[in-house]
Amino acid sequence: MLIPILIFDIALVAWSLHLMQEAIDHKKFSFMLAGTLVAASAAAMLVVYFLMGNCISYLI
Repeated sequence: MLIPILIFDIALVAWSLHLMQEAIDHKKFSFMLAGTLVAASAAAMLVVYFLMGNCISYLI
């Protein structure tokens, strides 16, 4: 269950980097803001990933 979350998190980081590259290419602030928000959600998901990993190890 945790592996798909990690894969989804990696995809979010890749999408964030793509949005930020588009922001630099087109000089649009909205793309940079969207990339920052996606990166923040990826970081939050990574925190949840590690918290869930620790919780599941206690349950097993």
